[in-house]
Amino acid sequence: MTGQPNPFADMARFIEHFKLPGIDLSAVVESGRKDMEVLIEANKAAYQGVQALALKQKEMLTEAIHKIEEYARHPGAASTSAKQAQLARDAYHKVLADMKELADIVRNSQAQAMTQVTDRAIEHLRELKRMIQPK
Repeated sequence: MTGQPNPFADMARFIEHFKLPGIDLSAVVESGRKDMEVLIEANKAAYQGVQALALKQKEMLTEAIHKIEEYARHPGAASTSAKQAQLARDAYHKVLADMKELADIVRNSQAQAMTQVTDRAIEHLRELKRMIQPK
């Protein structure tokens, strides 16, 4: 990654030309850098959540296909209506449990991303407060 321009350094040089009194330009640039880092981390957390969700859906589909294959190989195994009813109940409970697990994956992913962004927003406000206080 060497040779890539640093947008924060370029911005700092640009702002230096204005020399605004009472404003710590390096603090402004550093604050912007931190904002970008948090957004990147929040996006990584969201992406990892999507990956976990896709992986879980793949596992659920694979398991369902294996069960279908199992029932197809042994069609007489569920011949009585009581056995069929039990299989249907078991399948229903499995679907509910899987749906809850998927919802948990999404909720945790979103919570992690929002926590990172919220923490950075609070830190950003503190930085702004320090920047505008007279020295």
